Amino acid sequence: MRVNTSSHDLKIADQKHHLHPFTEHGSLGVDDRRVISKADGVWLWDTDGNRIMDGMAGLWCVNVGHGRQEIVEAVRAQMSELSYYNTFFKTTHPPVIELSEMLAGIAPDNMNMVFYAGSGSEANDTILRLVRTYWALKGQPSKKTVISRKNAYHGSTVAGASLGGMGAMHSQGGLPIPDIHHIDQPYWFGEGMMTGMSEDEFGLWAARELDRAIEKIGEENVAAFIAEPIQGAGGVIVPPATYWPEVRRILESRDILFISDEVICGFGRTGEWFGSGYYDMKPDLMAIAKGLTSGYLPMGGVLVSDEIAEVLHREGVEFYHGYTYSGHPACCAAAIANLTIIKREGLVERVRDHIGPYFQTRWKSLQEHPLVGEARMVGLFGSLELVPDENDLMKRFDNVGKVGTITRDHSFANGLVMRAVRDSLIISPPLTITEDEVDHLVATARKTLDDAWGSLRTAGLV
Repeated sequence: MRVNTSSHDLKIADQKHHLHPFTEHGSLGVDDRRVISKADGVWLWDTDGNRIMDGMAGLWCVNVGHGRQEIVEAVRAQMSELSYYNTFFKTTHPPVIELSEMLAGIAPDNMNMVFYAGSGSEANDTILRLVRTYWALKGQPSKKTVISRKNAYHGSTVAGASLGGMGAMHSQGGLPIPDIHHIDQPYWFGEGMMTGMSEDEFGLWAARELDRAIEKIGEENVAAFIAEPIQGAGGVIVPPATYWPEVRRILESRDILFISDEVICGFGRTGEWFGSGYYDMKPDLMAIAKGLTSGYLPMGGVLVSDEIAEVLHREGVEFYHGYTYSGHPACCAAAIANLTIIKREGLVERVRDHIGPYFQTRWKSLQEHPLVGEARMVGLFGSLELVPDENDLMKRFDNVGKVGTITRDHSFANGLVMRAVRDSLIISPPLTITEDEVDHLVATARKTLDDAWGSLRTAGLV
C-alpha cells in the first residue's frame, strides 16, 4: 500500500490507470472520485477525511459489517496452512468440505450439494450450463430455453447479463445470447398502477406471464425459470402478495426447473436465510454469493437439489465445467467464519424480529415527504420512489434518472451511501446496524430529500 501519498495524487493515478465497472468515464473527473481507505461496522472513511455511512453494505454484500477481525484471522490462518489448491482431479481440502456441510445445513431440505464459483455472475453462468446439461442427460435436449424477467439482474458476464433483463446491458456485446426469453416484471409502483388493475390483480397477471410464455415457447422447450425473490439492482422491487403463490402453482404444474437467484436476498437480508424461504418457494437451484463471505473475499456458488445431483452422479457422466478458484481454501475460510458470526449473533432472526421491523417503520415515515411516492422495505433492504407530485402518483419525472442522480449526489454529500436506480433511491445496510444508526440513516435520508427538493424547486423540476 502507498504511504504518504496525497488523496489528490491517488485520484489522478486512478484516473490514469483504472477502468471502473458500470462507469461513464468521460464525465468522471479527478475530484469526482472517492478513495475509501478504512471501514468499520457500518462506517467508511475516505482519504479526504470524511466519515460516510455505508447504506449499501458495500455492494449488497457486507452483511456482518466491516472490520470483523475474526474473518481476517480465519483467512490468515488458512493461508498460512494452505493458501491455495484446486478442487479438480479428484481433489478436495478441509475448508471446502466444512463449508459445504455448513451450507447444506442452512439450505432447503432438498439441497445437499454445492458447486463453487468466484461470484454471482459465475454462479449464474454455471446454472445456465447446468440446467441444459441436466435435461440433455435426461433425454430431453430440446429443453434449453430459460425464462427470465425484464429488468432482472443476474450478473454481467455473457450468460449472466443475457439471463438478466436490463436493456442497457443488452445493447452492448451482442446480448442476449439465444434461448433466453424475458417476461414482464411484477413492478406494481412503476408499471402495475398504470394498468388500472389492483395490486393483487396485477400480481396475478404478472405471475401468469410465466404460464403464457411456457405456452408460447412450448413446455418441451423450456428448461427453467430464473428469478430474484426481490429484484435488487432493478430497484428493490417487492412483488405483490399474490405473485409468488401463483408462480409456485404454475411451476408445480409444469416440468421445468425453478432457479432462485439468492445473490442479494441470501444470508439474512430478508429476515430468512434465503429469499425463496421468505416467499415459501421450492427452488431446484440457487445462485449464492455476496453475503456468503460478506464480501471479505470473492466467492459464489450454486446450491443444487438432490434430484439434479443424482443425475450428475450417474456413472460415466462428467460435467465439463469449473473454475481455477472453485472452492478456494482462503475464500472457504472467510465464508465459514462469516456464517459462524451470522449464526452465533442470530443476525437472521435479528433482521426478522428486531432491527428489520424497526427500520421498516422508520423508513416508511419518509413516505410523508413530498418527493416520495412510495417507501417500501422487506427485511433490511428498501427503496424510495421519487415523484414530482405526491398527490398524483401516476405522474413521473421527465428524463428518467436525472432526479434520482441529483438526489443520490445530495446523499453522498450528506455522508450516506444510497444508490440511485432510475428515479428511486435504494438502501441495503449491514445486518448489524443498530437502532441509533438506523435513526441516523433515516434522518440523513430525510435531509437528503429536503436538499434535493430545494434543488429541484430552484431548477423548476417540481
